[in-house]
Amino acid sequence: MERVPMTLQGQKRLEAELRNLKSVERPAVIQAIAEARAHGDLSENAEYHAAKEKQGFIESRVMELESVLGRAEVIDVTKMSGSTVRFGATVLLADVDTDEESAYQIVGTEEADIDEGRISNTSPIARALIGKEVGDVVDVSTPRGEKSYEVVEVRWG
Repeated sequence: MERVPMTLQGQKRLEAELRNLKSVERPAVIQAIAEARAHGDLSENAEYHAAKEKQGFIESRVMELESVLGRAEVIDVTKMSGSTVRFGATVLLADVDTDEESAYQIVGTEEADIDEGRISNTSPIARALIGKEVGDVVDVSTPRGEKSYEVVEVRWG
């Protein structure tokens, strides 16, 4: 069984999502199905079909989360240190061409969220950064072509 690397914060977020699905979303959709059934003919009942579809999504996500959490290899980044980029590090990068800075935390696939600055450890940029240190320059293939970034800072926690 393949282990899934994950930060402690990522584990807590996924556990909270699982609790919400089991204690709030699942009972609500069961109630919606019961109400839709009470309306009679199910073959033309859009509310019933929508609720059943939502129930399928919820049950699928519950199984997925239980599987991921059961295989989680939780890494507490607050106990890590050093200047080498590794899983869990928050890396401040400067675009070599524009000097524009951006920060990303390298996390597991299940907890990645680019809008919140968390990138998957399997992404091209994370793979290029792993093992680098402050001052190193990395070249990354992006949809817009090759980009070069300098590692400005490595933070933990």
